[in-house]
Amino acid sequence: MTTGEPAARFRDLLAAEWLKLWSLRSTPWAYLVTALAVIGFNVGQAYDTYRYWTDENAGDADAFIRDGIPLAEAFTSNAVMIHLLAAGAIGAATVVGEYGTGLIRTTFAAVPDRRAVMAAKVAVLAGVTTVFGALVAFVSFFSTQAILSGRDIGVSLGHPGALRVVLASALITPVAALTGMALGTLLRHMGSTLVATVVALLVLPMVVSPDRYWSVLIAHCLPYPAWRRLTEPGAHFGPYPWSEGGAWTVYAVWALAAAAITVFSVNRRDQ
Repeated sequence: MTTGEPAARFRDLLAAEWLKLWSLRSTPWAYLVTALAVIGFNVGQAYDTYRYWTDENAGDADAFIRDGIPLAEAFTSNAVMIHLLAAGAIGAATVVGEYGTGLIRTTFAAVPDRRAVMAAKVAVLAGVTTVFGALVAFVSFFSTQAILSGRDIGVSLGHPGALRVVLASALITPVAALTGMALGTLLRHMGSTLVATVVALLVLPMVVSPDRYWSVLIAHCLPYPAWRRLTEPGAHFGPYPWSEGGAWTVYAVWALAAAAITVFSVNRRDQ
């Protein structure tokens, strides 16, 4: 009987965090607006290609597909930037909101094991954002390719690299959300957390140079460049290229590090 109690208790924490997440009216709207914005950007790009593709371009269809442009339009850079920002904000709000209202104090009073509480938050957020990211990525892929197929320039999920693009675009969501949650746990203020999240996920990748070794080392440790490496295998990344395995490693390290910060930092700080 005693061996089953910890697991049962953690299940209770998961259930509590799930209820807290969806009890906020803003939660469904945040996910819905993010999905519409991201998919809308991608569909708009695909529609522009469809609209301006003429019979004169028909001979370029093979080159268009060979160059990976249909995959690039399945999940565009502008869309992923919105996705990163929104997911980071959602992750931050998950924990910062509780600190702001004082609900976290009540939770810790009821459950003194702070690490278990934060681990439950991490698990719920990671699970929800992974499913959400997968839904957005797959809907975006099939929608854009359906549009491009009207000009015979769409590709299927079995096309070389297509599944990798979808998975990379889906899994960047929990990475960004967990990053926002970790920063929120450390800073505990929405404004400063959002600024830190934007800097970490969007600003740093823009200021690093692909031609300087130390700058490239920084770039190769960031989620957005990792997403580009996975979704743009034919792109030129300067004199210091990196592998797909390295890009996937960046995803894993950021997610695990963010989860660890969220779980273990609370024991070292007063709520």
